[in-house]
Amino acid sequence: MNNYLIAVLPDRIKAEAAYTALEKAGIPQSQLAILGRGYKTAEEFGFLDPNQQAKKGFLRMAIWLVPFGFVAGYAFDSITKLDTFAWAGEPGNHILGGILAAIGGAMGSFFVGGSGGLTFGSGDDLPYRNRLNAGKYLVVVQGLEQFKLEAVRILESFNPESLQNYSLG
Repeated sequence: MNNYLIAVLPDRIKAEAAYTALEKAGIPQSQLAILGRGYKTAEEFGFLDPNQQAKKGFLRMAIWLVPFGFVAGYAFDSITKLDTFAWAGEPGNHILGGILAAIGGAMGSFFVGGSGGLTFGSGDDLPYRNRLNAGKYLVVVQGLEQFKLEAVRILESFNPESLQNYSLG
């Protein structure tokens, strides 16, 4: 797990000035980053895209819910001997019961696996993405405790909109 100190700054000039001040204070460039237009993107840094996470959740659940739904629907129709679709005959009713239950499984995986990532986002990633989309810049100091106290002092002098620790991983 990686720990970061993230400051949200309103424009590129303040972000560059903060980055330079951190550099002059002896914080290695390998532990500093600027995110925003013209610099690293949220994806390059490692922030999760909630839409992509929702799609992964949906597919992960659909892989087992759709086949399970088909088998359960087929079995239910076979056991109960329901004649829901008289025109389809006995084997057709079982197959249609399985198809309808598979559709139910797909709907379940969408609403449970897919919408969770969209509804709940991905922790603090979403507010940072929103700020980047609004044209703000993030100055990031990666983890060593010896640098964090100095970094907080320096970054506070630039009046960031937000300054907080963040764990990625």
